[in-house]
Amino acid sequence: MITALVVLLLLDAVVLGTAILLQAGQGGGLASLGGGGGTDNVMGGRQAVTLLTKVTWWCGATFLGLSLIIALLSSGSAGPRSVLEGAVPAPTPIPTAPLPLEETPTTTPAPGPAPDR
Repeated sequence: MITALVVLLLLDAVVLGTAILLQAGQGGGLASLGGGGGTDNVMGGRQAVTLLTKVTWWCGATFLGLSLIIALLSSGSAGPRSVLEGAVPAPTPIPTAPLPLEETPTTTPAPGPAPDR
């Protein structure tokens, strides 16, 4: 299902990119090549809502929606999210061997002569 949604997302991206490039911006854009002409308002202004504008908004909303759905579906996958969360083998136990004990002196050493002052 995710593969089908990704294919739809890619098709939507192509249509969205085409619709954006065909729109006439302030400089005319690619739409002016087909006889669309330029606008009289150089700084912008309120333009009529054209079919390309509606297609752009719908494709943009579809792109956002599909992206959100794909993100939610892929986050619930059964695979581990991290290497640390994966199946880590249990550590092998360290063989217990008796440590060599230091021999403690059984007798206390005799005190030496007191130093002269």
